[in-house]
Amino acid sequence: MADNILVVEDNIDMQKALLTALKRAGYGVTVAPDAFDGFDEFKKGDYQLVVTDMMMPDKSGIELLSELKEHKPEVPVIMITGAGTIDTAVKAMKMGAFDYILKPFSSEIIEALIKKALDSVNLQPKQTRRKKKEFTTVEITSKNSQMKGIIKLIDSAAKSKSTVLIQGESGTGKEMIARAIHMKSPRNKGQFVAVNCAALPEGLMESELFGHEKGAFTGAIQKKEGKFKLADRGTILLDEISEMPMFLQAKLLRVIQEREIDPVGAHSSFEVDVRIIATTNRDIQKEVKNGKFREDLFYRLNVIPLTLPKLADRKEDINDLIDYFLKKYCDENDKKIEGIEKDAFEFLLSYHWPGNIRELENTIERAVVIADAKKIQIKDLMLSRPLVIGGEDEGDDLLKAGSTISEMEQKLIVMSLKKTNGNKTKAADMLGINVKTLRNKIKEYNLPV
Repeated sequence: MADNILVVEDNIDMQKALLTALKRAGYGVTVAPDAFDGFDEFKKGDYQLVVTDMMMPDKSGIELLSELKEHKPEVPVIMITGAGTIDTAVKAMKMGAFDYILKPFSSEIIEALIKKALDSVNLQPKQTRRKKKEFTTVEITSKNSQMKGIIKLIDSAAKSKSTVLIQGESGTGKEMIARAIHMKSPRNKGQFVAVNCAALPEGLMESELFGHEKGAFTGAIQKKEGKFKLADRGTILLDEISEMPMFLQAKLLRVIQEREIDPVGAHSSFEVDVRIIATTNRDIQKEVKNGKFREDLFYRLNVIPLTLPKLADRKEDINDLIDYFLKKYCDENDKKIEGIEKDAFEFLLSYHWPGNIRELENTIERAVVIADAKKIQIKDLMLSRPLVIGGEDEGDDLLKAGSTISEMEQKLIVMSLKKTNGNKTKAADMLGINVKTLRNKIKEYNLPV
């Protein structure tokens, strides 16, 4: 049975666009023209999710959110907002909204957000889906000398309580290594809690990490336990730690030193026993030098440093990774594929993998899903062949002798965004990376997009 979604939107064109996109994605959709009709419809129907505009006549989306949460607090609500109402959107999240989306947006982005919201609810009460196989420490193997050293460090790091700082490009497997450390540690019966610092709005990050008391701020209608409390006696992963604002860096430093947290609005501190692992895809020492990251916090985190190599620098592992992902996704999709055609396999070995292991995994998953023969063919990979310096397919002067990797990467990003008319989701797919990585690259290079 399809999930039923209630869309509350007063703009006719937006109503039609959302109705078309969500029905095409397989959802049951009902549209209400304003917050009054929206709440009446919500009380009558069986809805698994609500998408509502923030700004509507007579009654706002914020007021509707309050009513929805009072009536059925478990139903996720996604807010649609304009550039001028970001502060209100942050307030909505403090009141319990699942997330907000900024106009204008593509159908791909709203569909991905809705799927994420429904997954967060549906996964808990009914484990109907096949659970994805996860990497464990047993499965982390490598023929690369640098990775062999890292694998040895995992065992040493796991036995201690020391903080770990994992650096490396996006897609190199930083979270996989963090999970491996947790699984091999005495804390493996506790929670592994992953927090993406880059994805949390700054106004919500303190509450998400440390929790808040009821009434601590407008919209704090109930007490909330933060991620550190959830990870007590376990491990917390602070992903993209370099994106954490300076004022929170100071609070995190105190947590590491004192092993205590201060929830927002609380009158006393609480002890926590948490192992901290942090990751970043930036040169964090450069961030320290530029005054964007606290030096004292860097040294506290960098007790056990791990730097992961790019996949292009460990090509001797590509063969085994291909075999692993092929078995994994054949199993998940109940498909019997005998292997990969020779030309496709040679292409995979020679490809430059700018998105690293994540791009390789996505490529194999996609190939398994769309393959219609006994073996995966080169057309199933849906990858562009690497441009050849000095060759006829160079195009747009993208590659020139003497160009740096950074310069070529910037040109690739700009060209991809231009080709997709600025659609970051499609551009990221073309580049073989995820949208978060693309946004990080745009920000890193300060690209005019």
